[in-house]
Amino acid sequence: MMIDTAYMITAFVTLLVVIDPVAIAPIFLALTPNMTPKQRSNIALRAVLVAGLVLALFAFFGKAVLDFVGISMAAFRVAGGILLFLTAMDMLFERRTKRREDSSETDETEHHDPSVFPIAIPLVAGPGAIASVILLVGEKPGGEGLVAILGITAVILLIMYVMLRLSSRLEKAMGKVVINVITRILGMLLAALSVQFVLDGLAEYGFVAALG
Repeated sequence: MMIDTAYMITAFVTLLVVIDPVAIAPIFLALTPNMTPKQRSNIALRAVLVAGLVLALFAFFGKAVLDFVGISMAAFRVAGGILLFLTAMDMLFERRTKRREDSSETDETEHHDPSVFPIAIPLVAGPGAIASVILLVGEKPGGEGLVAILGITAVILLIMYVMLRLSSRLEKAMGKVVINVITRILGMLLAALSVQFVLDGLAEYGFVAALG
């Protein structure tokens, strides 16, 4: 079977930008204060496994749920694109980072183990990631998209796990300024990808001519 390189690159960039391991790493530090490296490692592993399970479930059954409630993939593609665009705006104007930091401040005193909430859900497997998984699987029906997205998601979650394990070192090495610059760049890429999702959905309805 021929590998659709363009699809794989688009899917990887989309999920990498939405899940955003670089932005979550500093929040992970805030959620795990005064913990040993082993404790942080265990929390990071649980968070990644739970997030992976959630995203895999939506990859398998997300389309079936949409069909059950009578929502077309085109409509979900437009809605998902709008959602991703809002996420991109949050990244560009630092609203998402501030919201994540506020969440960590309110939850760290109430939860000794933040692996499931708020790290796995909603920081890693949030609405944007779930929408992206469903949309990307729908781009390649017949199982090809499912296998590709599961593999790509696994790779990105592995990157997430490594980032969380190395978060203390990365924070010292990169600094807040570098992290902010990377977040802005990822936000611009996500904005462009989200617009493409909306255009594809509108094209499916016949409102705009399909590009290419």
